[in-house]
Amino acid sequence: MIKDKAIETLKIEAGAVEHLISHVDDEFERAVQCILDCTARVVVTGMGKSGHIGQKIAATLASTGTPSFFMHPAEAFHGDLGMVTEKDVVIAISNSGESSEIVNILPIIRRIGATIIAMCGRRDSSLGKHSDYFVDIAVEREACPLGLAPTASTTATLAMGDAIAMALMEARNFTSQEFAMFHPGGALGRKLLLKVEHVMHTGEDNPVVRKGKTAKDALFVMTDKGLGAASVVDENGKFIGLITDGIIRRALGKANDFLDEPVEHIMFEHPLLIAPGKLAAEALSVMEKHKPRPVTVLPVVDGERNPIGMVHLTDLLRQGVV
Repeated sequence: MIKDKAIETLKIEAGAVEHLISHVDDEFERAVQCILDCTARVVVTGMGKSGHIGQKIAATLASTGTPSFFMHPAEAFHGDLGMVTEKDVVIAISNSGESSEIVNILPIIRRIGATIIAMCGRRDSSLGKHSDYFVDIAVEREACPLGLAPTASTTATLAMGDAIAMALMEARNFTSQEFAMFHPGGALGRKLLLKVEHVMHTGEDNPVVRKGKTAKDALFVMTDKGLGAASVVDENGKFIGLITDGIIRRALGKANDFLDEPVEHIMFEHPLLIAPGKLAAEALSVMEKHKPRPVTVLPVVDGERNPIGMVHLTDLLRQGVV
């Protein structure tokens, strides 16, 4: 009994969403174009369950390149209509099209001069008649056995809101970089916004040793900076190589006098490098894909071969770049 009702509910709601495909018509396209042409904001409003769905639609629009916010219709009637301007587009949501809180603010929105898009189940309703554009969200029946609780209708509204948002994204050529800009705290934001220059060790924390210094000198520098490597520079301060604690460990197993060797005799002359403006995620990829084994540090070198920093694998992992 429980499983049967759950399955029936899902089938009804899936059918309601599938039925919406026939509602994506020329008027839907005109409504989306209206939003595209809007030079101000999209104001989403709805009462009750439609309001909850409206909040999600407004959030989705805002995060995908369409400036928008949710306005509670009851609060709108008591002052919040001051947030609406004549250049705005108002998306009013009501399945019946007769929600009193929505109907009551329509004349004021008209007086302000904003454009009204109705997301509604009845074109002949008060909302449908007093809108500039009509997006049909009608469903054949609710999943509620009493036919009262908004179920299939709210699912359909949410899906149609997503359809509008995705159509706008496509039309705007909205990129993943722009999405990340609006989600700087998320994993995608870290991958697409965080650059090497944001995580590298620079200034006094950047390990550098000059040509002519000994392996012992380099060892002291690496120990002091704690990165296990140091950039080697010439007399002009230009990058010429990399010395690592791995080089020193392997050489110590062969000869004790190795510590007196000049660093330019033992350094890597052509190590992996990274530019400061590269994405931190790219630095991680370079480290992981190095053969025969991954590396843990990358010297950061600018266009004039100045070693301006060093990035360590642990810095990237600490920032959540995975």
